[in-house]
Amino acid sequence: MTVLLDTTVATTDEMGALGARIAAVLRAGDLVVLTGPLGAGKTTMTRGLGTALGARGQVSSPTFVLARTHPTTAGPDLVHVDAYRLSDPVELDDLDLDWDGSIVVVEWGRGMVDGVSDSVLDVEITRPTGGSDVDDDLDPDDVPDEPRRVVVTGTGPRWQHATL
Repeated sequence: MTVLLDTTVATTDEMGALGARIAAVLRAGDLVVLTGPLGAGKTTMTRGLGTALGARGQVSSPTFVLARTHPTTAGPDLVHVDAYRLSDPVELDDLDLDWDGSIVVVEWGRGMVDGVSDSVLDVEITRPTGGSDVDDDLDPDDVPDEPRRVVVTGTGPRWQHATL
């Protein structure tokens, strides 16, 4: 396990830019797991990643459809998954995702994608608690700007010598 980045992101624009920065190192077969509370910026980061990859269609939270595939202009498809409503990893397997031919980003994926790949890029986003009153039922796109800590960790051979 290698920490590739430990930073503070102050705004939603910066979160999108960080997603674009991560997109620059991604390729087909990469698995990115996003972890953080509701409103942390997982979807905002994925949107930035999708923009940088040239993803077609609006990159938004796939909460109710579970997974969206976005063809890209720059290479492999971006598959955006929301595992929040899944009860166990078997349900994720039932989605029949193209793990090897796509870049797969899984929100709420920690513990759900174990064994899918020997290399995982884990992104943990934390936001301050007690600072501002953020309603966890808000749409992730409607949360206010406030600093978040983002730690990007790579596990497995794919990320052993990577830099961001």
